[in-house]
Amino acid sequence: MQTLIKILCLVIINISFTFAQTDKNPDITVNISNLNSNTGKVYVSIFDSESNFLNKGYKSLVTKIENKSCTVTFKNIPKGIYAISMYHDENDNNKMDSNFLGIPKEDYGCSNNARGFMGPPKWEDAKFEVNNKSITQNIKL
Repeated sequence: MQTLIKILCLVIINISFTFAQTDKNPDITVNISNLNSNTGKVYVSIFDSESNFLNKGYKSLVTKIENKSCTVTFKNIPKGIYAISMYHDENDNNKMDSNFLGIPKEDYGCSNNARGFMGPPKWEDAKFEVNNKSITQNIKL
């Protein structure tokens, strides 16, 4: 009888560990370095489609800067194709400032360190795939 109880307890413990380890979507960590200063904030958005890229983010975060760098983590991101865009709101006015031609005055960057030529970066250059593992994107300005 004691052996049966021990086996039953082991089975229950095993089942509870199995349910505790259900598939969780991965995280995306974004490291941003080489900012101009420690003033202001950094706005980071993740985009889940080409049509929304640089317009409407799937998720967005705001972070403070230390040592001219910062890190944000987007948690529980479903598998798929994504791109990241960020800008440094150095004067803390909650928008990306640009000159009269529309050229940004404040630092900005994208995943894969994509840069645009005579315009914003392209989705094709900034996109990356999220599968089963958490990933890190490093954006160096």
